[in-house]
Amino acid sequence: MFCWGRMKHGELGLGGLEEEIITSPRASPFTLVDDIVQVGCGENHTILVMKDGKLFSFGLNDYGQLGHCRSRTRAEPVDGLEAHNITQVACGAQHTLAQNEWGEVFAWGSNSNGQLGLNVEESMMPTPKMVKSLATKQVVQIACGRSHSMALTNVGEIYCWGSNSHGQLGLGSSGTPETKPCLVKLLQGIPISHISCGADFSFAVTPSGAVYGWGKNSFGQLGLGDTTDRPQPTQLKSLRFQRVTYIRCGMDHTAALTRDGGVFTFGAGMYGQLGHCTSANEMLPRKVLELMGTTVTQICCGRCHTLAFVPSKGRIYAFGLGGSGQLGTKSTANVNSPQLVIGPWETSNNSIKDVKDLATETAEALSAIQSKRVVVRNIFCGGDQSFSLVCPYTESFESADYREHAVATQILSIFPDEIKKVRALHPDVAVDLDLLRYVETVFSHLACYNASFLRADGSHYGCSSKNHGLDLHLAAETFGQISRIEHPTICVLLRRCICNELLSSLSPVIPDIEVLRVYLILPLYHEFLQPKFFEELHFPFACVLLGLKPEAGKVYDMWLAAANTDYFIRLINIFKQVVVHIIHLPSSFDPTETTRLGIRLKMCLDVLKKINNVNRQAATKKVGHEQFYIPELTDKVDVKRDYFKWLVDAPNKEFRLCNYSFVFDAKAKTLLLEADQNIQMHSAMQEAATRGVFFGFPATQQYLILEVRRDNLVNDTINELSKCASQDLKKPLKVKFHGEEAEDAGGVRKEFFMLLLKEILDPKYGMFAHYQETRAIWFSELSLEEQGMYFLIGLLCGLAIYNFTIINLPFPLVLYKKLLAEPVDLDDIGGLCPTLMRSLHSLLDYEGDDVEDVFCLSFVMSREVFGSVQTDELKPGGANILVTQKNKQEYVDLYVDFILNKSIAKHFDAFNRGFHKVCGGRVLRLFQSHELMDLVVGNENYDWYALQENAEYKNGYSFDHPTIRLFWEVFHEMSLEQKKNFLLFLTGSDRIPILGMKAVRVIIQRTVGGDSYLPVAHTCFNLLDLPLYNTKEKLRYKLLQAIQQTQGFALA
Repeated sequence: MFCWGRMKHGELGLGGLEEEIITSPRASPFTLVDDIVQVGCGENHTILVMKDGKLFSFGLNDYGQLGHCRSRTRAEPVDGLEAHNITQVACGAQHTLAQNEWGEVFAWGSNSNGQLGLNVEESMMPTPKMVKSLATKQVVQIACGRSHSMALTNVGEIYCWGSNSHGQLGLGSSGTPETKPCLVKLLQGIPISHISCGADFSFAVTPSGAVYGWGKNSFGQLGLGDTTDRPQPTQLKSLRFQRVTYIRCGMDHTAALTRDGGVFTFGAGMYGQLGHCTSANEMLPRKVLELMGTTVTQICCGRCHTLAFVPSKGRIYAFGLGGSGQLGTKSTANVNSPQLVIGPWETSNNSIKDVKDLATETAEALSAIQSKRVVVRNIFCGGDQSFSLVCPYTESFESADYREHAVATQILSIFPDEIKKVRALHPDVAVDLDLLRYVETVFSHLACYNASFLRADGSHYGCSSKNHGLDLHLAAETFGQISRIEHPTICVLLRRCICNELLSSLSPVIPDIEVLRVYLILPLYHEFLQPKFFEELHFPFACVLLGLKPEAGKVYDMWLAAANTDYFIRLINIFKQVVVHIIHLPSSFDPTETTRLGIRLKMCLDVLKKINNVNRQAATKKVGHEQFYIPELTDKVDVKRDYFKWLVDAPNKEFRLCNYSFVFDAKAKTLLLEADQNIQMHSAMQEAATRGVFFGFPATQQYLILEVRRDNLVNDTINELSKCASQDLKKPLKVKFHGEEAEDAGGVRKEFFMLLLKEILDPKYGMFAHYQETRAIWFSELSLEEQGMYFLIGLLCGLAIYNFTIINLPFPLVLYKKLLAEPVDLDDIGGLCPTLMRSLHSLLDYEGDDVEDVFCLSFVMSREVFGSVQTDELKPGGANILVTQKNKQEYVDLYVDFILNKSIAKHFDAFNRGFHKVCGGRVLRLFQSHELMDLVVGNENYDWYALQENAEYKNGYSFDHPTIRLFWEVFHEMSLEQKKNFLLFLTGSDRIPILGMKAVRVIIQRTVGGDSYLPVAHTCFNLLDLPLYNTKEKLRYKLLQAIQQTQGFALA
């Protein structure tokens, strides 16, 4: 061991020398130097920790801080700790703390401000005493300030005691000292990996590099950009993404070491102790530029000086106050930039002469130095003294790396290897007490969860709203192991720890986003898949999750959006199962019990609502909307009754399932739409009847009847609808084609919509732009048609929904998003032109600074119109504004807005008015855009075998009749287009309802006549008249002939 600096009080342990300062490293005469593992430095005293757990001390002993009454100038053993294996020490100005391998803490020295934590009146304690207030805790780290102390336990709790003159205890106030350890509540739940104390301030660091400081800040030593003291832990946001792992503090300055080996300093700089080539104070962390290009692995701070070790060069650098030789530069001058400590450990192979010139050494020490080259193992400093532990050089030797924390100094976390041990336990074997204690401790404490499953590649540093830092795959694997634990004692213990201890410790107010990690981890616990535990598990979890403050809730939502699909689905299924479990519980006549269950049901639905919102707002949806459906609702709950109550309860003050319409499947939403239509149509029909009876008017038709001609379909429809009052549109629609006998039971109406829309949407009218890539249409900004035509199409769309008629309206999904006032974005362009969408995405993804040269774009939109180029500015002066890296997002947003909103505003507004004239009302709130689209145009999720399974047979036909067997053989051999033509022939539409093919129930009946007759379709009833055919070929020929005839209806 080498030492240098002030030795007036014997703090270097060199014996009774007359020199008061040592300006260059000098070998210690202590014979057990090879066994030293740590050096603790106080203001004027030093403590040595040995491999065997014994302590030695030397230096000033006016307050008993040495723990013995023997020589002060040479290392002497500390009394009273012989039976303990000490692993750490920490020194204040005049007091000392020691921690043993069992996490017990001992204190001695000055107690003027209660810094010993013994809760006694004595002003000093010359021999070590256990801090009994911490006896039930397992301490893993200790630190001392000038007159205050700090301890970190294995569950992440920080305790402080002693002087609180500047709020250095972190209790939210300053002034009164504390004589026994007090919990720093503001940091509860945050995983802490490192603690440190300055004279009157304190620091804590998390495993992901978040740094918290509190206490005195008169020189900016907290790095918060000001000089105001902080009585509570405050995060240094400027260091959040610097990957800080280790901090050391002086009297009024601070040094931080990063994962990358960089050094930041801040605080008092009057002696150059910050190393920035000036004597100015720094109120914000500033990187020591002189150390850039090197990887620093050790730092330490004395009262007003700083040391840094660079292992690649084997060199120690020092800067700051040098009046006592503490810089080791052979000088007492102050230094404001890193200077080399002149010692025998440099890689430049010092000569024996250089070594001898260092100082006069004992013969034994010189012999050891001269025998072979030495390298630095550790550096330590405090007060005005500095130390370096060295050892003989070997090729395999590696110096200590303060960026890496020993496992014994860290809080407990969920270790996969420990879980495997628990998993391997046989159910009949007694559990080892240490293993039992580990399980109970880890699974009961919030910080232990938040310190678990951090990504091994280091990407957990800089935890933010975009990066939770968790390896959720590892977490899922580990909890998979937990789910297979068979030992009953462990299983019961786990559930008790989580349900009784952990969940009760969760709070809606979080000190930092790292605390939110538990909300991602906890649902991986297998008992969440058991809905019977909803009372003690799901409900409390839902309460705290939903109770998070808005900022924290947004961060959780962003983390959830980034989770993998399997995790997302698991979370959805967990709460869906609870909902199903609750609705299947036996009904209770106790209103209190009913209310209690209602609250639990609402909470679970609220969680699903939160997840659904995350899914809908994600750039790419995690799951399809059907993942949220709970089909059991329609079986156990009267959804129509709920809807009626929901209509009455407009302010939504009461709990109604309709407020969670995303869990309703197609069947439930169809029932709700039917309920709404029944209300509206009944109201319209009732009004019509009332007017006839009470006001003497002629009896009013209770249906909306349109009589139109095939050869003048559009004009007749406009004329007929123009005669209708608003309330007439709510009536059931019946259509009659002039000169045709068919009675409309649905089939005629289907054909009417199909023919009318085919005519209106014909490209020759130019009302809509047709996109070849997707075969979709969109409003044409160049159309000269009157707005009344767009109003008519919107009206027809509403009538189709209101009358449960599928129409072929090839609009993309974005139309229905606009109808429901959902936001539209760039991805919606893909529904029209995927190539354009990809081009705009490529612009956004481009990271080069030469956007102007590569893309050559300005804020205009150009397109060809009738053979010439038409240009529109996307913003005033857009033709003269180039698209750059800075404004490209604005360009894309304006471009999308122009295509989907601005350019077609008049046409869409007319369409929107027509649509909502029929379908306006609260019922639309129950639908999402894709569901509304399926209602209008149906879908193409064909299941042809389901069509066969649902078929009914009459007049002598059955499923095993020879002709029926031939029919289905022929049908399944048909091409997709032929099958769609058959569907159109039989039902009036080649698409299927939102309920799927099971909702298309066809009836096949035998008819008289020979096989020379064609099959006949009664579209109104999905009824097929099928003659008796003797051969498969004959049946195929006649069927294909028949399905070509899809226009015109006649009575069979």
